[in-house]
Amino acid sequence: MRVLQIVPSISLVYGGPSQMVKGLSAALSNEPGMDVTILTTNSNGDTGEAPLDVPLDRPVEENGYQIRYFRCSPFRRYKFSLDLLQWLSEHASEYEIAHIHALFSPVSSAAATIARQKRLPYIMRPLGTLDPADLRKKRQLKRIYTALWEKGNIKGAAAIHFTSSIEAKISDRFGTDTPGVIVPLGVQLPQLPEPGMARENLNIPADKPLILYMSRIDPKKGLDLLIPALETLVNENFDFEFVLAGGNPQNTAYVEQIKQQIQSSTLASCTQFPGFVRGAEKAALLRDADLFVLPSYYENFGIAVAEAIASGTPVVISTGVYIWEEIQKAAAGW
Repeated sequence: MRVLQIVPSISLVYGGPSQMVKGLSAALSNEPGMDVTILTTNSNGDTGEAPLDVPLDRPVEENGYQIRYFRCSPFRRYKFSLDLLQWLSEHASEYEIAHIHALFSPVSSAAATIARQKRLPYIMRPLGTLDPADLRKKRQLKRIYTALWEKGNIKGAAAIHFTSSIEAKISDRFGTDTPGVIVPLGVQLPQLPEPGMARENLNIPADKPLILYMSRIDPKKGLDLLIPALETLVNENFDFEFVLAGGNPQNTAYVEQIKQQIQSSTLASCTQFPGFVRGAEKAALLRDADLFVLPSYYENFGIAVAEAIASGTPVVISTGVYIWEEIQKAAAGW
């Protein structure tokens, strides 16, 4: 089966939801008879970052699948590419299904429209954009966008890919009867290093509890709940080290606000900011952490939570992380 994965960007700056497309493609490619191609742009951030240094409009082989990058328009916030859509229009008949990631994204919305025109069946993965909390952002603009594009795209889809039962339950399908399928995200971590590597790099004693937050630094992530809670622990003389690993190139002002809040509080002496981490550094932190925390207000899956569990690290999450029921049933965290 020839499969297209269509996603606005797979740059690391956009976090786990975009990155998982690569992991999914690798897993699909391991199945007999599967031929997977990712269509995406070279967008690498919305605030002046240089685009990804990748070949354009030609196949790049990676882990058993292909990636085709296309030039992003100058209005990078929208991650749009006419070249990508032109290629899709010309080659849609060569594929049997498309998996389109992200709603309310012009390139994904246009790709769904082209797929219908070319009679290419497609599945849409909303990435949490159908959550009522997310729909309240820019509500009027989204109502117009839905009427013009997204309702028809959802109605014409073969299915909607949700990553948790809660996401499927609460998502607004705009009155359509398109079926939902629940397929959780998978994780594949690199081999875990020997214990102590992250502690050594950050100069954290082996017997000092390490509390880890590893996610995008964003208002939806509940840092306004976590920071006061940790301050309470400090004030009650609990000894621990808090590692805040993450960033947000699209909202650097909020990142600085959080840093300043911590640096002016009782947490200042026991907090470290390694920034965005990946690869061996990320695996070492997950390996050495005594506790992983993510108190999000809403989170359709929470890939970092699954990575922490896969690393053997206990997790504390809010009920806004929509895999909390599965974690509770498995006694994998709190």
